Amino acid sequence: MPDLVGEKMTDTLLAQAEAAVGLAKRAGADDAVSALSWHRGLEFQWRDGRLEDVKENATRGLALALYVDGRFSTHATSDLEPTRLRAFVEEAVALTRHLQPDPYRLITDPSLYEGRADVDLDLVDPAVIDLTRRERTAWCAELEEQARGDESVVSVTTRVQDAHSQSARASSNGFRGTETSTVASYGTTVTIREGETRRPEDHWFVAGTHLAGLPARTAVGAEALRRVLARRGASKVSSRRTTMLVHPEAASGLIGRMVGALAAGSVQQRRSFLAEKQGERIASPVLTIRDDPLRPRGLGSTLYDGEGIAAQPRTLIGDGVLESFFVDTYYGRKLGWEPTTGSPSNLVLAQGDKDLDGLVADTPDGILVTSWIGGNANLTSGDFSFGVRGHVVKDGALADPVSEMNVTGNYLDLLQRLVAAGNDPVPWYPCLAPTLVFDDVQFSGS
Repeated sequence: MPDLVGEKMTDTLLAQAEAAVGLAKRAGADDAVSALSWHRGLEFQWRDGRLEDVKENATRGLALALYVDGRFSTHATSDLEPTRLRAFVEEAVALTRHLQPDPYRLITDPSLYEGRADVDLDLVDPAVIDLTRRERTAWCAELEEQARGDESVVSVTTRVQDAHSQSARASSNGFRGTETSTVASYGTTVTIREGETRRPEDHWFVAGTHLAGLPARTAVGAEALRRVLARRGASKVSSRRTTMLVHPEAASGLIGRMVGALAAGSVQQRRSFLAEKQGERIASPVLTIRDDPLRPRGLGSTLYDGEGIAAQPRTLIGDGVLESFFVDTYYGRKLGWEPTTGSPSNLVLAQGDKDLDGLVADTPDGILVTSWIGGNANLTSGDFSFGVRGHVVKDGALADPVSEMNVTGNYLDLLQRLVAAGNDPVPWYPCLAPTLVFDDVQFSGS
């Protein structure tokens, strides 16, 4: 396989994907889908004044889905030498014939390929591709310098990561598509000394398809330090029912954990607490969630999904009402539902008109959750129990830091308690959730 560099990289990948489909058809497959990918990633880790580790991840590979005599299988290989690839495909087709038939496993209907958006998602930043070793190490040092702005700091670990990916997909029933993207991230983890034994730790990391628009390294290092210093004196406070404010970063995790319940597979397998709720109000009218795969520079943006279905924005929850699920072709056939897409891209929540500071100022008593510590969510029942870190809110201002507390409940109840949303989503999270405010939430503490 030639070096995948330059403008013809995706053309090379697509030609090889088409060739693999041809091999599968000649070997006796009724249909086949081939996806060829190339990826290169670098990670520089810097710890306490020196470069500690450099990791490079360079991969290329072929994923092949086969439909043979009513049977289905998937196979993968990184060996693309023509003679060995031909033998690999022939053996894969022969093995598929020995599987049990599955009438629901059919290649994507080509009508679902139609309507692919003709837009530039702007997912490639040449500046990311051209990053040098000197720039990466300089950024690590810059992050650490800002994070060491207090005499209590005992350790700082910084990371700079970047990646460049290319892929091509081809099917025996007419699909052709290519994608390319970049991503860069950097951030800092800071540990400080508090008393004789306590060592609070916190971090801040940012990421994006483009370097432009990301916070400056000086700001990221300084914010990581501010966060850990704010943890000093954290303790468990008394159990209470009170207003819960959820920081945008934590809100992304709170909403992201429930997304699995919107998968058609979970519904069909009776593992979703939302299975019978379509068309019903499952949340307060404050909550609207859209899936937007066509968001420019979005970390989850794409023109087509993993089955080749043309990507399009859709509302999942509108004004609190459950409108749609993530429906792939397989489980869609089992449920008798029309396919939408098999997985989320960029989840975008409707916003209000105030940021975190404004919502805190409106809260006479509550707890601001800045991060979750462990816990779990049962998507079959909707029950959850999460450990929390954050701050007491008193008289419209942040007060003592808290930790070792838990919040428990059920999503169907919690979402009805949503009373406000902010205007401050974190742009480098796959779920763009703003600050969320819930009324009368149970916290367990001392």
